[in-house]
Amino acid sequence: MQAVLGICGYSGSGKTTLLEALLPLLTRRGLRVSVIKHSHHDVQLDSPGKDSFRHRQAGACEVMIVSPYRVGVFAETARELTLEEQLARLSPCDLVLLEGQKSLAVPKLEVYRPALGKPARYLDDRDVIAVASDAPLSAAISVLDLNDADGVAHFIAAWLADRR
Repeated sequence: MQAVLGICGYSGSGKTTLLEALLPLLTRRGLRVSVIKHSHHDVQLDSPGKDSFRHRQAGACEVMIVSPYRVGVFAETARELTLEEQLARLSPCDLVLLEGQKSLAVPKLEVYRPALGKPARYLDDRDVIAVASDAPLSAAISVLDLNDADGVAHFIAAWLADRR
């Protein structure tokens, strides 16, 4: 299985912002990184009236859109895919970052902002290997400065190198 690191935290904690900052830093280190973003909602990825939408409505189980610049696959599923099934759909890479899916038993980096007034996961979730926060914390795991994306990228790269 590919190396997987969850990026977990409450809504509004800055997970997406951190990922946006980390991706170019990890890429510059020579890593191929993919992201799986989980949603609890019924997400519509194409638009009514578009050919891809019409093909799905007509019964296609998958529709692939291909251009010179990107590819997308719209697939209907009878159930939510397991992590293994999600990973099998990705091209090979060095690291898969999961945004969401916080209950999976995978190593996680928690994005934690005490000002949100929500409980920290790292206190109870043994899979949290580090916490990135905008406030000083006392923890038995690595505490990273949420505002230092390069420091967080260094931690992730070192963690990944230790796994190899």
